Amino acid sequence: MDLELETIKRDQQTVLAVRGEIDVYTAPRLRQAIVDLVDAGSTNLVIDMEKVDFLDSTGLGVLVEGLKRVRTRGGDLSIVVTQDKIIKIFEITGLNKAFSLHTSVDDALGESVSGG
Repeated sequence: MDLELETIKRDQQTVLAVRGEIDVYTAPRLRQAIVDLVDAGSTNLVIDMEKVDFLDSTGLGVLVEGLKRVRTRGGDLSIVVTQDKIIKIFEITGLNKAFSLHTSVDDALGESVSGG
């Protein structure tokens, strides 16, 4: 399966909706999308992974890089994830402690607004 990316601006925040599989083949596209958004001034990102079917270690690495990139600019990166198999990956790796994980985009946007 391919990877589809869609950028949605909501207030002062940017939602990057991701659909498909994030693996060694598609992760570079996600990395470039995050880099482009941050370089354009989007430092409060919400990565909507509700429609992501697969996530491997390469994809996790891209998300960690994205988190570091926005934090060096005073921002934050939240992730929307609803599928148990994807949530489990974050829990097993301990990355559920590094990222703000949410069950909906509205929830993620609400926390980012109140959180900073």
